[in-house]
Amino acid sequence: MTHPSPARHPAGPEARLLVIEDEPNILELLASSLRFVGFHVTEADSGNGGLRSVQEAPPDLVILDVALPDMDGFTVIRRLRGAGHHVPVIFLTARDATADKISGLALGGDDYITKPFSLEETVQRIRAVLRRTTPHTGTHTSAMRYDTLELDPAAHLVHRGGHRVDLSATEFRLLRYLMLNQEHVVSKAQILSSVWGDDFTGDPAIVESYISYLRRKLEPYGPRMIHTVRGVGYVLRLDRTP
Repeated sequence: MTHPSPARHPAGPEARLLVIEDEPNILELLASSLRFVGFHVTEADSGNGGLRSVQEAPPDLVILDVALPDMDGFTVIRRLRGAGHHVPVIFLTARDATADKISGLALGGDDYITKPFSLEETVQRIRAVLRRTTPHTGTHTSAMRYDTLELDPAAHLVHRGGHRVDLSATEFRLLRYLMLNQEHVVSKAQILSSVWGDDFTGDPAIVESYISYLRRKLEPYGPRMIHTVRGVGYVLRLDRTP
């Protein structure tokens, strides 16, 4: 692991983070390094401890180890999302299998860091996730509607045909971007830049994964609305063709 460079930060913390990690050395190093660059950090060494911490003082972002002593990180995020907590989650794990990454993202994770990790990169990833999941002044905040699909940015709520659809922070931003561009085709590059940010360094295939997650969550309540335009990108529109 490498250490992040010192950073000058304002009197208040840059953001409130919760680190859930059962290895004491990693927990101490990560928490102290994040405090050093300006974050407020709460620590938990178990899944249950992390869930209690979120309930008592909701953070701005969770760094979640997958291999915990009482339950795995995937169970933790299922319980968070099931309880209505849409806090961004970055998975931290020694596993590097593609299947594990897909599982974490499918459950509502926002990024994935594999041990051994660079603290400098971890700080950059945290800030990137916070930028893309935190509402910005001047952005579209009124409720949006397309056919039976409704999205309320202020309340972070999505309904289709009167049914509530629970989305992770990244899924929500992706759907919002598609609704802002409804009936206009947007490219993968445009989606990556607007939803993940220009500094995203992960696999561009993440777009296809999240399009698939949105389809699975929206299509139980009506016909397909998110369509692939081969060689071009994606579009939100009502098509009568499959």
